[in-house]
Amino acid sequence: MDRYDHLMFTDAVKALQEADGSADMYARSYGARTHALSADEVAFVASRTSFYMATVSETGWPYIQHRGGPAGFLKVLDDHTLGLADYRGNKQHISEGNLAGDNRVSLFLMDYPRKARMKLQGRARFQSAADAPDLTAQLAVDGQGRVDRVVTIALEAFDWNCPQFITPRFDASEIAQLVGPEIDKQSARIAELEAELAALKGQA
Repeated sequence: MDRYDHLMFTDAVKALQEADGSADMYARSYGARTHALSADEVAFVASRTSFYMATVSETGWPYIQHRGGPAGFLKVLDDHTLGLADYRGNKQHISEGNLAGDNRVSLFLMDYPRKARMKLQGRARFQSAADAPDLTAQLAVDGQGRVDRVVTIALEAFDWNCPQFITPRFDASEIAQLVGPEIDKQSARIAELEAELAALKGQA
């Protein structure tokens, strides 16, 4: 994969960084990084239950689509390729149509509770499930329905964003993990008190 700054820092961007005094800092920080998916990045991708994907239309307008599913629905196929199954939706086909003209995508993966975000650039391809049965079997997620298409994304660069201004948010399963032990503790205490009350009533 390429360095993220090589891909995304255009001359116009660099000029602004020079004016703001951040150009040298970014040159040093990106030069010291490993520009390949590590075990940490693979685990982060595999644990996501949603992400956002941006494409560009033939009219030049950007389009952002939300994709979601159970953890693991976005799969790391190898050290530079992601994949996911595409199920029947609203049949607008905007992302798929945009990719027919320009296959570049930008992905935004969020971890709201931990205030972490990962940006990935790549080139995406839609395939009919009937034309790629082995890949479809690999990407299908139990309980999600019939796979219509599969999407593969050849990564070209990625980066981590700073956690500033990310408001922590929790889904139902994350809330259950946070408050579940306390609920169990309180339930046990309630049962204990009810038993004591019943014993006192018996003595009376």
